[in-house]
Amino acid sequence: MAKGYWIGRVDVDDLERYQEYVKANGPAFETYGARFLIRGGKFESVEGQSRSRNVVIEFPSYQDAVDCYNSDIYQAAKAFRDPVSQADVIIIEGYDG
Repeated sequence: MAKGYWIGRVDVDDLERYQEYVKANGPAFETYGARFLIRGGKFESVEGQSRSRNVVIEFPSYQDAVDCYNSDIYQAAKAFRDPVSQADVIIIEGYDG
């Protein structure tokens, strides 16, 4: 079974308040078996638009990734992120070839 991934690109306007989101999202990620592959870090934008922060989160399956995003526990955490950042997030199925 192919794994699922969140790919997020985020611009944070208030890093101090954004930390509330970081603290609150852990239980959702733990519940759905998430593992951070990329969480910030140095990057070089070589084509197209970029944002200041990049994140890739791996889940055991695509359905786990979708269910985590739609869960009440994650949506409660996301409410901390929304007022202090702009984000592009996609959920994608991994290649299992």
